[in-house]
Amino acid sequence: MALKLQQGQVWQCGAQYVRIVELKRLEVGYKSATNLKFTGGTHQHTSKKDFCRLLKGAVLISPKPVESLPPESA
Repeated sequence: MALKLQQGQVWQCGAQYVRIVELKRLEVGYKSATNLKFTGGTHQHTSKKDFCRLLKGAVLISPKPVESLPPESA
């Protein structure tokens, strides 16, 4: 099963967490940190190919369901 990379996804690679901040056609901007709050993390840019290699063996942390988000006020 192939997964699609999406902006905002959080992956756990061992003790490290990686969040996709910016997703372009051939480049990925991401932030890596040791906790899920991403405090004190570092921003990095790399190619999609290298990023996929980084995620090899990583686990996708499930995002919150859309229903749990507060309604938008018009």
